[in-house]
Amino acid sequence: MKFFRVRYKQGQRKFETTLEAVHKAEAFKKFRDLSLGVPISIKEVSEPLSMKIERLKSRYTSPIKNRRVKDEPYIAFLDQLATMLDAGMPINICLAESITDTNDEMVRAIFTEVLRDIESGLSLSRAVVGYQRQLGVLSLSMFELGEQTGTLSSAIAKLSSILQQIYDNRQKLKKATRYPLFIIVAMSIAFVIVITFVVPQFQSFFEQSGMELPFPTKLLLWTEHAISTYGPYILSGAILLSAAFSMAYTKNPQLRLKTDQYFLRIYIVGKVTYYAMIGRFIYLFNVLTEAGIPMIDALQIAMGVVENNYIRQELQKIPVAIEDGRSLAQGFSESGQFEGMVMQMIKAGESSGSLGTMLGKVNRVYNSRYDYIVDNVATLIEPILIAAIAGFVLVLALGIFLPMWSMVDLAG
Repeated sequence: MKFFRVRYKQGQRKFETTLEAVHKAEAFKKFRDLSLGVPISIKEVSEPLSMKIERLKSRYTSPIKNRRVKDEPYIAFLDQLATMLDAGMPINICLAESITDTNDEMVRAIFTEVLRDIESGLSLSRAVVGYQRQLGVLSLSMFELGEQTGTLSSAIAKLSSILQQIYDNRQKLKKATRYPLFIIVAMSIAFVIVITFVVPQFQSFFEQSGMELPFPTKLLLWTEHAISTYGPYILSGAILLSAAFSMAYTKNPQLRLKTDQYFLRIYIVGKVTYYAMIGRFIYLFNVLTEAGIPMIDALQIAMGVVENNYIRQELQKIPVAIEDGRSLAQGFSESGQFEGMVMQMIKAGESSGSLGTMLGKVNRVYNSRYDYIVDNVATLIEPILIAAIAGFVLVLALGIFLPMWSMVDLAG
C-alpha cells in the first residue's frame, strides 16, 4: 500500500488529508467517495507518523495477534462446530453458538469476522484465508476440503483430531521434562546461593593465612567475584544476546536452517525433535491422502506442520521427485530422513496399493519411538544430572577444605 496526500478546497478554504491506496487513481476515487471538496493536487508521500502510531496501537490492542491461536480453546471450538454441523444445523448458526461458548478472545474475534463474511456471501474457506498465520495452513486446507467434498463436519472433526494429537505430544514432552528442569533450576539456585553467601565467609579467613591457595579455591573466589561484581551485567548481556539471536533467527533463513540442523545433534533433544516432526508429517500425510487430497498438495500441507526448518527443507525433495516422475519411495529415499526399513514399507505399500496401511504402520513406529524417549527422559538425563551435582559438590568441597587441611598441617 502507498500513501497519498490530497490537497482540496472547501469554498475559499484549503485543506489536506492523507489516504491509503494502491495507486493515484484509487486514491482519487477514495477521495471523491468522501465528498470532502474539490481536489487541487494528489501527491505520493511516506506514511504519516500519526498513521504509524495508530497502526501500532491497533496491532497491540486488537485481540487478533500475529501468532497462532492457542491449541486448547481452538480444538474445543472445532469440536463444538463439527458436532453442530453434523446435526444438520446451518453453518452461520453453528458459528454463532460456538463463538458465544468460547472463552478465548482471539478465537472469538477471528470467527466473528469469519461469520460476518459468511453472512455477506463468502464461503468458509474464502472467509478464513486472511487468518492463515493464526489458524495455520492445515486448518485452511481442511476447511476447503470439507466444502469441496460436502463433508465439512467430518473434515472439521478430523482437523480437531489432528490438532489434538499434536497438542497431546507437546504436553507429554513438557510433562516428561518438568522434573529434569526442576533439578537444573534448583542446582543453579543452590550454586548462586553458596557462591554468594558461603564462599565470602571463608575469603578473609584464607587471605589472612597468607598461604598459596589451591586452584579449586581460586576458582570459587573468582566465580564469587564475577557474580557479585558483574552479576547484573552478565545477566543483562545474556538477555540482550538471547534477544539478538532470537531476532536474527527469525529474520535470517540461513541462520535458522543451521541452528535447526545443529539442534538435531543435541543429546536426547535431537531425537525427540526428529521423531516428533517425522511422526507428525507421516500421520498428517496419511490422513490427507486418505481424505482425497492430491499427493503433492498433501505433502505440502503435511510439511507445513514440521517446525524444524532443516527437516522441512529435506522433506521438500519428496514432492520435487514426484513432479519429476519418480516414485514416492524414491522421493522418501532422496530426502535422507528415513531409514531402510521405512523405505521398504513405503515401497511395498506403493506397489501393492496399500499405501495408507503402510503409512499408518510407519506412523506407529515413530510414535512408539517418540513415546519411549519421552517416557524415559528422566532416566536418560539422570547420569548427566548426577555428574553435574557431583562436580559441583567436588569443586565446593575441594575449594573450601583443601586450604583448611593445609593450615592444619602447618599448625601441626
